[in-house]
Amino acid sequence: MLKIGVQTRNVIDDEMPKVGFELLKIAGFSCVDFSLNGYLTNSMLYRNEKNLFFDRTDTELEEFFRSHKNAAKEVGITIHQMHMPYPMYVPRGSRELNDYLWGTVAPKSMRLCAFLGCSYIVVHGFKLSHFLGSEELEWQETEKFLDTLAPLAKELGITMCIENLYTNISGHIVEGPCCDVRKAVERIDRFNDKYHAEILGFCFDTGHANLVGIDMESFVGMLDSHLKVLHIHDNDGIADLHQIPFTFTKTRENKASTDWEGFVRGLRNIRFGGVLSFETAPVLESFPIEMKGDVIRFIAKIGEYFRESIATCK
Repeated sequence: MLKIGVQTRNVIDDEMPKVGFELLKIAGFSCVDFSLNGYLTNSMLYRNEKNLFFDRTDTELEEFFRSHKNAAKEVGITIHQMHMPYPMYVPRGSRELNDYLWGTVAPKSMRLCAFLGCSYIVVHGFKLSHFLGSEELEWQETEKFLDTLAPLAKELGITMCIENLYTNISGHIVEGPCCDVRKAVERIDRFNDKYHAEILGFCFDTGHANLVGIDMESFVGMLDSHLKVLHIHDNDGIADLHQIPFTFTKTRENKASTDWEGFVRGLRNIRFGGVLSFETAPVLESFPIEMKGDVIRFIAKIGEYFRESIATCK
């Protein structure tokens, strides 16, 4: 039976992590996507800034997250996947910042992933085609970065997952890294063959797919066994809103903005056996705090609906 997961961000409190994990367990979740990216945010990095969080030693970082690890285990929640801070390369960032991301944040993220018993870590590809002039050159830079982590990934038994992204060019949302599924599959195979291990996989993001008009059923079908983790969320087709599925419609006739039926068919066709993981943390900031438990339970119910639909061909 497919498991259901959700982000830890806006649910798990660093001071009392067990409370949040218990809330998720009661709601119906058995897995989480550990929001490591919340400790060094993209908004900060795009301002060419950083905080001191990853200046901690590996031992200090482990001690910081030990209570999270223990609480998840005690409650019966699996830390299934993790999101590495992003971007790992800031196009107009200082050399000092980018060297810090590559040399400090990335490897420490990998070791934290292993410490938490997590098998998958999502890594954003570099958004550089606009600067370098081609998608091929963009991928070459991403691959250089992945190469620096590959030996560590193999040693720790972690699969890094590239994700279909969008980018914004002069106010227009266009395809970003990893939106060509055929290239993605070929690159994953070539990378894994190079290292003789399954250390690269794919994370399919429904919200990003909706923004750039990807055919979800076809994309997921071509990914097949390369698909390791999911980011499930919704938007209006205009902005990356990370909202609850079925929230947006295209017309007054209430046709969903996102092709959820195609998404379900795609997962059923490849017999996906992973986790239906929701990337909906921002939702919890738009509802009153008193409704947090209700909203979390509602998201879990949608996960149950997806699970049933995949199983019954609904």
